[in-house]
Amino acid sequence: MSKAERPEQPNAASRFNEEAQTYAVRGADQPDLDGGVAAIRNVLNTLPTKPGVYRMHDARGDVLYVGKARALKNRVTNYTQVDRLPNRLRRMVSLTRSMTIVTTNSEAEALLLEAQLIKRYRPAYNVLLRDDKSFPFILLRADHDYPRIQKHRGARRHKGEYYGPFASAGSVNVTLNALQKLFLLRSCTDSFFNNRDRPCLLYQIKRCSAPCVDRIDKAGYSDLVADAKAFLGGKSTAVQSKLAKEMEGAAEALDFERAAMVRDRLKALTFIQGSQAINASGIGDADIFALAHKNGVIGIQAFFIRGGQNWGHRAFFPAHTQDSSEEEVLTLVLAQFYEEVPPAPTIMLDRELPEEALLAEALSAQIGRKVTVTYPQRGDRVKLVAQAKRNADEALDRRLAETTTQGKLLREVAELFELAEPPQRIEVYDNSHISGSNALGAMVVAGPEGFIKNQYRKFNIKEAATDDDYAMMREVFQRRFGRAQEEDPDREGDGKGGGWPDLVLIDGGKGQMSAVKAALEEIGVEDVPLIAIAKGPHHGRDGREVFHFPDGREIMLPVNAPVLFYLQRLRDEVHRYAIGAHRTKRTKAITASPLDEVPGIGPSRKKALLLHFGTARAVRSASLEDLQMAPGVSAAVAQTVYDFYHSS
Repeated sequence: MSKAERPEQPNAASRFNEEAQTYAVRGADQPDLDGGVAAIRNVLNTLPTKPGVYRMHDARGDVLYVGKARALKNRVTNYTQVDRLPNRLRRMVSLTRSMTIVTTNSEAEALLLEAQLIKRYRPAYNVLLRDDKSFPFILLRADHDYPRIQKHRGARRHKGEYYGPFASAGSVNVTLNALQKLFLLRSCTDSFFNNRDRPCLLYQIKRCSAPCVDRIDKAGYSDLVADAKAFLGGKSTAVQSKLAKEMEGAAEALDFERAAMVRDRLKALTFIQGSQAINASGIGDADIFALAHKNGVIGIQAFFIRGGQNWGHRAFFPAHTQDSSEEEVLTLVLAQFYEEVPPAPTIMLDRELPEEALLAEALSAQIGRKVTVTYPQRGDRVKLVAQAKRNADEALDRRLAETTTQGKLLREVAELFELAEPPQRIEVYDNSHISGSNALGAMVVAGPEGFIKNQYRKFNIKEAATDDDYAMMREVFQRRFGRAQEEDPDREGDGKGGGWPDLVLIDGGKGQMSAVKAALEEIGVEDVPLIAIAKGPHHGRDGREVFHFPDGREIMLPVNAPVLFYLQRLRDEVHRYAIGAHRTKRTKAITASPLDEVPGIGPSRKKALLLHFGTARAVRSASLEDLQMAPGVSAAVAQTVYDFYHSS
């Protein structure tokens, strides 16, 4: 139970910029070590000894590294002493051509700002917490006479109590199902609630008390809400005692139906208590982190304890951890993690951190209440941390095993498609449309560690005929690789984790392959490996696929070949992404209004106009005086709408 909204990044950073001064000095453009050191020394002349954050940029302005310091001048000076730097940081210095410095009031503020900027820019030389999944919460709404309980992700826009985080959507769903059986709270939307004239199925299966049709009064429902808050706040024993007394009272009154219903609620409570993977009674609200390190890979396991209940665990595998100590990696991961999730009052670790007090100070300032970071030495807390450590070791072992398997598959892909080495970046393309409408192209990206979802791309078809699949594919490739030619002609990477692919897979056959080859040749790209994947002779019903090479060769793989399963998984992922993007586009097109084209008209004003006039056509034909009479529409907005529809 805590504050769940992630702050908007630009506003969060500007909180410091308002109190700070920014410096940016450019150096020479040659990508060599001397040029980098010269650029850093130019900045040193203006640096204060205050705490703050520094950003290193390459010649194109992309962020290479974000760091924080108690004394900026002392910290940045270290980068000019290149003999003491590891090879990785020497490479970073050699690419540096400018720096941006932001001073802060304290080192704790610098730590928070550093985490915010790392999350925003994802620099290539920072330790990165790679996790593209937001954490789910349980929301108990407070904006209705009969509050609704629901799963929630994202910003806290609704009034109510937020409980979490839960480690996964699955753990939230299991808990929600049990809570519905236990407290009989409604989960339906307000519109559904307001239009009921008889109970829905949830009432029949004893998972809702049906307040929509007055099967329970407001006072009785408020008691259920109070019990739910008590349980989610860690007072499950009190709730259990209350239910036990209620069941005994019903049995003594010979109201056996009521007693049976309360008994079922007690079973739901017992299920939740018994489903905890660890015993955390007496702990209250706490987060537990443990680190494992093996074969150059670091894994971090997190457990989330709320109200003495285990709400799940998740493993993280941060990137760019070379040349960083385990303690430094854990500190940076915690700072970035709590950019997404509000910290618990107690954070328990499997080791002491040099900046433990600084981290606690920063998190306390961020959340507005005291946060304690501890390394337990005795008692039940040591057992909890030890269990987290075991889970971290096991998760890392699984990760290494999966990486080994993935590496073998990529070696087989390289051998199959005659690549010089295993591909580090595979791009897969597909088109999606219905009878030519709402057409788009889709690209998914995969690498040695799986799908890279933050680099997926959609291409709205602008020029090609949307009923011509070959022309659509040509347009997608010309736009993708034409832009790559302009922005990264030397193929050094785009500075944002992307770059040129080592292998391109096309969903299609000979026709798509010919279209793509022609499109790439037209823009002067001739060395990108291309493979087209088409359904086999029985249209894929037997699990066979035909792989088309650019020179016209075709191959098929045995049905049980692991590399075939891997390539099919890539093809299925681009199918999923393309279809999902197409559905989203189609839904937007269906719900679009002619008022969307009027500049300066947002959702609220559009709604006000439609409610007042009934239809967009009526808005279009309305006089200026009628437009000015619409509620919530100013004279200036009315003039804008009138001019848009009536200008010559």
